[in-house]
Amino acid sequence: MKETDLITKLTTDLPTDSSIDVGPGDDCAVINVDGKNVLLKTDAVVEGVHFTADTPPEKIGRKAIARPLSDIAAMGGRPSHAVVTVGLPEDFDETRLKTIYRGAGEMGEQNGTYIVGGEITRNPVLLISVSLIGHVETDRVLTRKGSRDGDAVFVTGELGGSIAGKHLDFDPRLAEARWLAEQFEIHAMIDLSDGLATDLRYLLGDNLGAELLTPAIPISRAAKERARDNPAGKSALLAALTDGEDYELLFTLPSKQAVSLHDDWKTAFPELPLHCIGKITSQPGLHLRDDKGIQPFHAQGYDHLQ
Repeated sequence: MKETDLITKLTTDLPTDSSIDVGPGDDCAVINVDGKNVLLKTDAVVEGVHFTADTPPEKIGRKAIARPLSDIAAMGGRPSHAVVTVGLPEDFDETRLKTIYRGAGEMGEQNGTYIVGGEITRNPVLLISVSLIGHVETDRVLTRKGSRDGDAVFVTGELGGSIAGKHLDFDPRLAEARWLAEQFEIHAMIDLSDGLATDLRYLLGDNLGAELLTPAIPISRAAKERARDNPAGKSALLAALTDGEDYELLFTLPSKQAVSLHDDWKTAFPELPLHCIGKITSQPGLHLRDDKGIQPFHAQGYDHLQ
């Protein structure tokens, strides 16, 4: 069973009310509180899954906060406050834990987010779960739903090879996402946590597909170096499609806005590359186009349950 399938099974019959604008299945929940949209997000990092025992502790804390911040970005929101639950093994190191909290606090402060509470419990391995709230204007909420046939598909940054270090040092694209929501007609958006091949499918629904131009996919230097050093492993292209933990923005918008977006982006964010990598189509599924033609692509990115 896929992670998303299990979430659907667990949440389908839950009670609901009129205050819930966006429920399970997106990057954040959107709740209407006194006429304002509140974003709710929870995310956990676990030793042995998201970091290793020898990961610098300040980077563990940084990542723990940055992950849900990236989800707030994908909804076009502004984060504000967080609470942190820590599951500690019996042999935990207090100094290490303090350094983790310092890294988390610094990452939060850099993005206007402050830790205001939490809980400590026992767990076989170190686990840090962050619950975060934010806000977004009603007319600027970005969700995974809304892509249309003919839309252009864009991605920020470079993809693949995040295990070389980016997964610990990425910057949530909060300012970039809000600028996009303010300046352009963004139809759908997601942050890339599970890999391009998986996360793009969340923007398609049941009746749409995507055609990606292979040479346009921005492959990171780390992915290229890993492929060069291990020819029997993943190709650099496959890494860019499936590695995950890139934490870049993936979004769709009307193709007629693509040129102006490119031009305006260079002025607004000159240090962050932006790439048009393909288009939304009426043919379901994911397809890759290169000079040899178009081929279906079935591989998936990361899934916690597979």
